[in-house]
Amino acid sequence: MFGLDNILYYQLILLGVFFVATLVGYKLISNVPSLLHTPLMSGMNALSGVTVLGALSASAQLFLTGTAGYVLSAILGALAIALAMVNVVGGFMVTDRMLAMIAKRKAPKQTAIYAAAIAAGAAILAVIIAVPFMGGNANAQWAYLAVSIVLSCGVLVGIAMMGNVKFSKIGNRVSAICMFLAIVLTIVYGIKSRGIYGIWTLYFGLVLGSVTGIVIAKKVKMIQMPQMVALLNGLGGAASAIVGGFAMAGIGSGFDVFSKITAPLALAVGMITLIGSLIAAGKLQKVKFIPQRPVVYKGHQAMTTGSLLLTIIGIILFAVLVKEDLLLSQQAGVIGGLMAAIILVAGFFGFIFAIRVGGADMPITISLLNSFSGVAGAIAGLAINDLLLVAVGGIVGASGLLLTQIMCKAMNRKLSAILLGKTSAAPKKADETAPAETQVVAEQEVEEVKEDVKAPEIKKEINYAASLKHAKNVIIVPGYGMAIAQAQHLVKQLADKLVRGGTVVKYAIHPVAGRMPGHMNVLLCEANVEYEDLYEMQDINPEFATADATIVVGANDVMNPAANTAEGTPIYGMPVLDVGDCKNIF
Repeated sequence: MFGLDNILYYQLILLGVFFVATLVGYKLISNVPSLLHTPLMSGMNALSGVTVLGALSASAQLFLTGTAGYVLSAILGALAIALAMVNVVGGFMVTDRMLAMIAKRKAPKQTAIYAAAIAAGAAILAVIIAVPFMGGNANAQWAYLAVSIVLSCGVLVGIAMMGNVKFSKIGNRVSAICMFLAIVLTIVYGIKSRGIYGIWTLYFGLVLGSVTGIVIAKKVKMIQMPQMVALLNGLGGAASAIVGGFAMAGIGSGFDVFSKITAPLALAVGMITLIGSLIAAGKLQKVKFIPQRPVVYKGHQAMTTGSLLLTIIGIILFAVLVKEDLLLSQQAGVIGGLMAAIILVAGFFGFIFAIRVGGADMPITISLLNSFSGVAGAIAGLAINDLLLVAVGGIVGASGLLLTQIMCKAMNRKLSAILLGKTSAAPKKADETAPAETQVVAEQEVEEVKEDVKAPEIKKEINYAASLKHAKNVIIVPGYGMAIAQAQHLVKQLADKLVRGGTVVKYAIHPVAGRMPGHMNVLLCEANVEYEDLYEMQDINPEFATADATIVVGANDVMNPAANTAEGTPIYGMPVLDVGDCKNIF
């Protein structure tokens, strides 16, 4: 492959690509403002659909194995392709919807940038189509490698553009163009550069997934973004799990040591992502048979740790028991048994991990599962030796990891505690202090107990409307209660009225004000709040002391001063908005 005599050398190169893509992606994504974190996660959902490349290759190989392969290709192969395409199409379209609400103004030199992007895309497409006609397998392999590197860099450029609100929408579309070209590249150069465009079963999944993604993107409401992102995380994990299962059976992969480790690992991470994401989405959507509160079973911690250890053991057993020098038919029982075992124990870990998570920890959980979906795709790419899948999967994994760290810091949580479900369960009640002993004295003289009757204190009634009318600087603190009530439009009407009277209005946004990173920003921009009026916690906190008034709408924990003093409570140590410093709080 690519002139390398030993496949191990290429696999080591893929590992290097994974680490470089992860580090570069992490650096670029760290520049994305918190305002864009929800569109970023949705965009990462779309990129995690890069697993479609592996699904296309594996499905094509199944098709070529004979009659049974036709059926498996049309069912399992098409299913993996469809799941990934829902992510690709739905993710990019929803991201575009959100960015259209946030970045309302035309970007500088927007027309020129779009023209350059289209021209570059057309040139790459011409290279993809033209090289196979030049003859020579070596030329095709090097063309595939070169285009894969260019497209990976294109995705990074798109993410870099999302670091600036003005160019964010263009960046999303650049990434979408790169993903489209990656699919075309795989179809033209699949199965050792011979092309797979003649295999008709592939188009079932491509069409079904694309149509489903379009429908979801059109119908989903902004308040439903957290559960949609969680669902797309799960679909990406499912596609990676199927590709990993194919690789375990030798479809698109071999039985060398590297593949025997990465294939079951892709299956395991994919299953954890799938089941964990479905549980998270069910909790957010308030599905009847999935309780929203944290659920703790007897021996829960032991089941969590045990299922994780059993998953690792299953991966090790596959690497040890499956032999490189034996045919699939000679070890089908071992492969099938271990595959089923990993599916069960990894899926159980996903369930037992997610069911314990309550609403408070959901932002961290969604971010973590977003990272898992990317990592699962990257590992699947390692298993089937797909460079583009490895690179883009690493970028998605880095994004989810960064957002998870941000959420952990904002909520004063430890990632290990979330992963093992140690923070959502209700804390044990402290021992109640025994009541003080009361002495009863009988037959007191009336004179001893008689007290002077004080005149009632007359409180001055506050005219709240007048206070707001004369306020020159007002800060609005929106919370999840506002989001649930869909009151952002009424809040915007109040703000507009204040602005017309000469008041400066700012919005204070806590990182976990919604149910996922940046969710509150999207909801406010949906109500036509300008993104320049949205301020992060560290920027707005010093202004509460000088503000004339603060209006709190449906917020609680994110501004509770008990987080600084009430040791032993779930919110202790969590950074909060300094609303208490304001002289007038509504």
